[in-house]
Amino acid sequence: MKIVVLLKQTPDTETKIKIDASGAGIDHSDTKYIINPYDEFAIEEALQIKEKNGGTPEVIIMSFGDEKARELIIKGLAMGGDRGVLISSAGLEAADSLTVAKVLAAAVKAEGASIVLCGRQAIDDDNMHVGTMTAELLSWPHVNVVTKLTVTGEKAHAEREVEGGKVEVMDVSLPAVFGAHKSLNTPRYASLPGIMKAKKKPFDSKTPADFGLNTADLKGKIKVAIKGYEYPPAKPAGRLFQGEDVDVMVGKVVELLRSEAKVL
Repeated sequence: MKIVVLLKQTPDTETKIKIDASGAGIDHSDTKYIINPYDEFAIEEALQIKEKNGGTPEVIIMSFGDEKARELIIKGLAMGGDRGVLISSAGLEAADSLTVAKVLAAAVKAEGASIVLCGRQAIDDDNMHVGTMTAELLSWPHVNVVTKLTVTGEKAHAEREVEGGKVEVMDVSLPAVFGAHKSLNTPRYASLPGIMKAKKKPFDSKTPADFGLNTADLKGKIKVAIKGYEYPPAKPAGRLFQGEDVDVMVGKVVELLRSEAKVL
């Protein structure tokens, strides 16, 4: 059995996002990247499945991106992954979700994986597309927002959150794709021995062509293009009330909420 974990590099949540001079892109010169947080839950779940099955499934940490993703894949290997795969996005930097899914689906198929784990969504674009599209392209079952996962032989039992605090229970046959929710587990920290071992673990550098895909053809089929970015409007300055009777201040606040904010 092989388990592929799809990893995406995303800007650190504390990074200040800057629009570039063209207005149609992001200036990433000062951007610090991290593993998409939901993908860390996917990595942990893959490692737990491996441990519960006697350490036999191979856990492959896979990403489609530029060289900056290499260090993040190595972090996944330090957590306990067995092998890293970085598929170069050169020439496809503006790839939309479907294009990314096509590349990943071809890579997963080439690996002969039985399980694909990914985060429920990425924290940068928040689309929640790639996992579902990858499963569809592979013609595999897909369960997203998974809060509990049990793998037994060629079957998997998954539970997922739905609105209203209810839980859906799904039994699927493998191979399948699962999207991890943050309540699925608690990701482990990479130990010092794990960090040292990660640098010696197998690491494959690939291109879409290695999976029978043509970069120019993929680029020509991109359906979504970013036309421009703009910063959100500045928030109005706050009002400070002090030095007056509390009842008077409350009356003023209520009046402003009614006449200006129009929330009452």
